[in-house]
Amino acid sequence: MDLTSKITATAVDTSKRTNWRWVICSLLFFATTINYLDRQVLSLTWKDFIAPEFHWTDSDYGDITGFFSLFYAGVSLFAGKIIDFMGSRKGYLIAIFVWSAAACLHSLCGWATIHLAGLGSIEALYEIKAGSTMAFSVASISVWLFLGCRALLAIGESGNFPAAIKVTAQYFPKMDRAFATSVFNAGASVGALAAPLCIPVLAKEYGWEMAFLIIGALGFVWMIFWDRMYQAPQKSKFVNKAELAYIMQDEKGESKQEIKENETKTIPFWHCFKFRQTWAFVTGKALTDGVWWFFLFWAPAYFSDQFGFTSFSAEGQALIFSLYFIVTVLSIGGGYLPKLFVEKKGMNPYAGRMRAMLIFAFVPILALAAQPLGVYSAWWPAIIIGLAGAAHQAWSANLYSTIGDMFPKSTVASIVGIGTMAGGIGSYLINKGSGLLFDFADGKGAEFNFFTFSGKPAGYMIVFSVCAVSYLLAWVIMKVLVPKYKKIEI
Repeated sequence: MDLTSKITATAVDTSKRTNWRWVICSLLFFATTINYLDRQVLSLTWKDFIAPEFHWTDSDYGDITGFFSLFYAGVSLFAGKIIDFMGSRKGYLIAIFVWSAAACLHSLCGWATIHLAGLGSIEALYEIKAGSTMAFSVASISVWLFLGCRALLAIGESGNFPAAIKVTAQYFPKMDRAFATSVFNAGASVGALAAPLCIPVLAKEYGWEMAFLIIGALGFVWMIFWDRMYQAPQKSKFVNKAELAYIMQDEKGESKQEIKENETKTIPFWHCFKFRQTWAFVTGKALTDGVWWFFLFWAPAYFSDQFGFTSFSAEGQALIFSLYFIVTVLSIGGGYLPKLFVEKKGMNPYAGRMRAMLIFAFVPILALAAQPLGVYSAWWPAIIIGLAGAAHQAWSANLYSTIGDMFPKSTVASIVGIGTMAGGIGSYLINKGSGLLFDFADGKGAEFNFFTFSGKPAGYMIVFSVCAVSYLLAWVIMKVLVPKYKKIEI
């Protein structure tokens, strides 16, 4: 008997609750893992492999990551609405197809640059004199090519979280959503954890182009499993009556008409902006997403710049792996904390989430010590960034779950898309600003000072300081906007 037959046989046994919702959650986990692997290929190859080839500066890389964040923000505004319109099944398939194709297309940027610049070979790129007109031309051409690929990547990836949060709202009751979200959201950490172990090795052994191609192809494999395994819980042959009753427990006491409206009747897109709950979510994303993306995009360059550990060195890989190992292990527990508050303290889900988020908001303050302690060892900032990253992932899981608590399921993806847009704008500001700041600080050297540091280390200290206070500021504004739980009525 094959695996599908065994699962089907289990599913028809209504005497015992099936757990198909966790199988679906595992698919969301792997999609998010692939998402972050694709996003990490550039950050782990640009400094040591791509920049020497194309004569990039920190500002060039900042332009690419900043543009990706800004474009991601723009398309995310509508991605959620599209997911709500198309449905989770088809919408997710299209999203991962687009971003996987885009990830693979990055591998052609080198070939296209050589031909557009009129050069005969890769070796000719290295022979170009740094600072020359040709070096500037090559850098400009390659940056624009990568910007095009990142734009396509952003279009596809903008559908991941709206679709995943929508599926979580469909498959889990409110009290379990933060934990389920933290489980699939841990895919971001696992992707970032696996990335330094495989991507630099692929780039060093086979070229950075193959790193993009191989990692990008993983999404096409995932599509096969999603197509065969996902259906809405009411239609899934793998979900028995007991599990369906557990999933739908929040709807007890509601009329059939109310349940139907919650599933099918959407709030008009522009009307979503009238609600304080929308703006609370927007604030939480705008002020904190950029922190996570800064750590994600700049951590490899940070360890290379400040400590001389390249992405393919044993020390560099160990630092990045350890950082994201901390994130992965600790962040999942963050999703369980509000469940504890709800079950043990009798709090409503929103109050439990906000209390948990306040606890998580204090952890990133440790980032203030990352640069000072880095004087003694690179492991201190690695550990501190790991703790801050874990707090972010736990914060993010609970923040996403507040949407499922207060908005109808039919509108969840739209609200997530709006918030993701805000997070993308915040990320653009911090990534673009960081690139400019680091080049400026490096150029000024000892003339640029901040908190006992000079030059580029002073620039990193400034950004770490911004990251440290962002979460507390976001929590205070969210609490002012929505002090107590209030469900949106259609």
